[in-house]
Parts: sequence; C-alpha cells; structure tokens
Amino acid sequence: MATLLIKGGTIINEGKRLEGASILIRDERIAKIYLSGEVLPDADRVISAKGLLCLPGVIDDQVHFREPGLMHKGDIATESRAAALGGVTSYMEMPNCNPQTTTLEAWKDKVERAKDHSYVNYSFYFGATNDNSRLLNQLDLEHTPGVKVFMGASTGNMLVDKEEALKDIFDSSPLIIATHCESEEVIQRNKKKVIEEYGEEIGVEWHPIIRSAEACYQSSHKAARLAQESGAKLHILHLSTADELQLLDEEEGITGEVCVHHLWFTDEDYAQLGAKIKWNPAVKGIEHRDALRTAVRDGRLNIIATDHAPHLLTEKEGGALKAASGGPLVQHSLLMMMDLVRQGVFTLERVVECMCHNPATLFEVVDRGYIREGYFADVILVNPNSPWIVSKENIASKCGWSPLEGLTFYDRVEYTIVNGYEVVREGKVVEETRGVAAQSLTFDHKKWR
Repeated sequence: MATLLIKGGTIINEGKRLEGASILIRDERIAKIYLSGEVLPDADRVISAKGLLCLPGVIDDQVHFREPGLMHKGDIATESRAAALGGVTSYMEMPNCNPQTTTLEAWKDKVERAKDHSYVNYSFYFGATNDNSRLLNQLDLEHTPGVKVFMGASTGNMLVDKEEALKDIFDSSPLIIATHCESEEVIQRNKKKVIEEYGEEIGVEWHPIIRSAEACYQSSHKAARLAQESGAKLHILHLSTADELQLLDEEEGITGEVCVHHLWFTDEDYAQLGAKIKWNPAVKGIEHRDALRTAVRDGRLNIIATDHAPHLLTEKEGGALKAASGGPLVQHSLLMMMDLVRQGVFTLERVVECMCHNPATLFEVVDRGYIREGYFADVILVNPNSPWIVSKENIASKCGWSPLEGLTFYDRVEYTIVNGYEVVREGKVVEETRGVAAQSLTFDHKKWR
C-alpha cells in the first residue's frame, strides 16, 4: 500500500492546535497522527510541512458548477479545479443547470460526469419542483446530500410557489431540505414600486432594496413554519439578514448557512464593484453583515459556504434588473476567511469548524471533515506567510474574473490532498488527478426520517 507522510506541520482540528505534528496516509485513509517528538515511520513520499498549517479539507455545501447546459460559464472540471486550488476537497452542487436536476435520470447523469471530470469529491442535490415530490422516495439516499427548494426565483427559474407542493415536499422528503428563501411577492411589490418611481434602468445599488431584508425574512419564516409542522430537517442557505437568525434552532432541526460574500461585502461596495457583487440574496447593509459575523462567533451560524456561481462578465452587465446574480468564490473562500482571522473577526479554529467539521456533521458525510485516524485523507496545507495578488492570470474559474481582483492575500494553499492523492502540489494542480482522485460523497442519513 502506498504511504505519504506529512511531516512536522501545525494541525488545526477539533478546536486544537498541534504544533510539529505529522500525518501518515496509507492509500486513501489517514493511518496515524503523530505528535511532536514521536518516532516517525518511513514512507513512500514525505512532504515537509514545517511552517505550514494543516487543515481538514473544506466541504462547500453550496456550489453551482453549471454543468450540463451552462458550460460557457463553468463546468465540473474547471470549477472543481478552482476548488482544489482553494483547499476545497468536497462539494455539494445545485440543481439549476440545464436540464435541471429534477429527475432521477438528470441526477445520475451529473454523477457520471463527475466521475470522469471532477478533481475533488462531489455530490449533487436533487431539485424540487411544483410537481415532482413523488420522486423523493426514490432518491439515492447514500449519495444525495439533500433536496433543494427555491422558495424565491433565482438563476434557473426553479421557483416552487404552490402551497400544496411545498407542503408535499416538506412532508415527504427523506433528506434535509435546503432552501433559497426570498418572498417572490415582496420582491415583485418592491420591484414595481421602484420601476414606477425610477424606471427600469436602475443601478445595482437598488438590488438589496428590491430583494429586501423583508423578502428574505418572510420566506425563511414560512420555511421554518413548514419544517416545524412537518418535522422535516431544514437548512436555510445563504442567510443575509439579522432578523432571520432568530429562526434558527438546531435542536428543532432548523439550521442556517452564511456565505463568504455576506461576511465580507456590504452595500457600500456596490459603488466600486457594481454587479460583480450582485447575488441573490443581495449583499445588504453593514448592520446585517456584522450581525452575521456575530452569529458565526457565538455559534448560531455554524456553516460557511460560497454559493459559487460563475457568470461571464458580459452577463453581469445591466444594473439591478438585468445583470445576472452570482459570482465565483470557491477558489478564494478559505483565504477570505483566513484574512478575516488576520483582522481579528474570527479565530482559525472557528473557521475550520464552520467550513470543514460542521458541514460533515450536519449532512452526516461519512468519514470526512476531520483529521482523524481512519478517515479519508482529505487534507490541505496552507502557507501563512506567502503574499500574492488575485489577478486574471491566476483565476482558475472558467468565467475568468473575480470581485477580489487586486486584493492581496497573505495565505496560500500549497497542497490539497484528496483521498490520499496530491491534487495540488506546491500551489499547482496535478492535472492527471482529474477523474482519478475524487470520490462520490457518501451520507448516513439515519437521523432524518
């Protein structure tokens, strides 16, 4: 059996720092963790991790890789390659592609595509519609992370707006229900009012006024009510407001996710970055950003993800009403959070909990998300003293741009190890690992229903 020894790094795992520790990997699993000073075994290959931080691989529970049907923006190969460069070793991908992942055949097709093309571990949500709840009891529970429900229209127009359909989904889903929550009624009312007063050629700064905090709260409140009435497990994606935080109750099975852009940007940034920071839900005022940051620190929000959603720059033109919503962040999400650690906003231990441990725990991912003996060897090594500038030349996403261009990061992912394979080595992708290193995530959903 092939062995790899990661020697003498600083392991950040389960709230602890182990200085000068080493990890022995045998084939796809972590065989043993050695503390500083312990006698180390020989290995087929040794990576010196002196001066490097050794973290579990990041698990991103919300990405849009655009395959099939929207592959001019991104595809499984290009976006998983970007993920690997950012230390993301596993992802859960969304259903609003073309065709939408709302049939069993479409879901199986995506799995087959990933087997051949993904650089990192993969899984795919099943998309709920107004009329496909009958399929929920036929899902592959071992390999499906959850059921995605758009309770607000977004890219792909998968809005589930019939009350009876929502009730059927919440009553019958055997998996966690992950929701996009924005009230279409409130959005349309706001939109009508703004257009009547200012016309249709309005700037992107109107986006958080149209897709308002009220729109988010009303929809999230409705989702929480449905979950409470049905007993379903609810995971509210990309929370963007202070008020929504009061709806979370892990003991009752209602959890939330926050995305890096809602922890980083505020509505003041529209003036400089325009539609490059146009997402659904919208980036809002600093009071919302700061409330979300506080909720991460105090444990009300326990998962940090990206909602990585590439578009071409030409598709980001047109202001609040016409520019596409979404942007590429999977390559830089961990580094953004580590920058916030440098600023004193979070601790690195908390970042690891929210980006690595907690997604694995919530979705019951089998043997991943932690550096533990016997777990899959999904490990990343980060150099905390390697400044570099985000530029078009080093952006891996197919769309070729980032809202972070020109920003200096002081941390760099040097190694990304997926199931024992070095997918990123010394900051560069090992291209021959595509379709070889990655595995389909497996889930143990015994707790759901």
